[in-house]
Amino acid sequence: MITGSIVALVTPMHADGTLDGDRLDALLEWHIEQGTDAIVAVGTTGESATLDPVEHVTVVSRVVNTVAGRIPVIAGTGANATSEAIELTRAAEQSGADACLLVTPYYNKPTQEGLYRHYMTVADTVEIPQILYNVPGRTACDMLPETVARLAAHENIVGLKEAKGELQRIQAQLDMSGDQIAIYTGDDATACESILMGCKGDISVTANVAPGLMKQMCSAALQGDRATAEAIDAKLAGLHEKLFVEANPIPVKWALQRMGRIDSGIRLPLTELDKAYHETVEAALKQAEISI
Repeated sequence: MITGSIVALVTPMHADGTLDGDRLDALLEWHIEQGTDAIVAVGTTGESATLDPVEHVTVVSRVVNTVAGRIPVIAGTGANATSEAIELTRAAEQSGADACLLVTPYYNKPTQEGLYRHYMTVADTVEIPQILYNVPGRTACDMLPETVARLAAHENIVGLKEAKGELQRIQAQLDMSGDQIAIYTGDDATACESILMGCKGDISVTANVAPGLMKQMCSAALQGDRATAEAIDAKLAGLHEKLFVEANPIPVKWALQRMGRIDSGIRLPLTELDKAYHETVEAALKQAEISI
């Protein structure tokens, strides 16, 4: 089982928007050095919505090859067409990824039965371990705990990333499915408490800029050490909030650029962080004692 601090990794790009493989490799080495427990490649934070299929597969393959088995790699392979999700999941399996993360189909607003059939079809078709991903704030689709419980019986479905940002929902998912699959939080602001409640880890945006602290916080919370986990999380609180002053990954890519770890590239329709927020994000970095 994958546990701990799981970074939802950005996809580095040159200023013109082309992929920057060298910076990607460097980020991966930094995360391994800092103790990050696993990598999510080409998820929401990795701008999956703007990478074409060839780029998507290329980035996943490069991450797998660079990491070389040192920590698990989870490939983002969700899509709003079941057939496309199958293709991406199969490609991730062939690349050697350890698991896949499949966001609920966005925009077309499937019913709960549609969600069940979508995920069952992917799981029946591709053997790789699969983590469900619920983030209704982005998808206009909320996968209910009852649906997750139905899916948890499938041997290829091993986890759920719950990113609704409500502790009540986390508890419901834990109560209904936590004994069958791993429940992960996808909301940094409530991650500390979610792990103390029973989540197995945090699939994190904040870990992009503070991998060491996120590792320490998640480890303490997994061990049930509330005092230590909360003390570390207090340093990270500003990042949990301010990395979302504009749509993710706009602020976190700007922060990484400010830290000298990536170039300025980001793809339309996303744009670089508005100057009005530069001081706000810088203050959060300083609160976490991150050098800029």
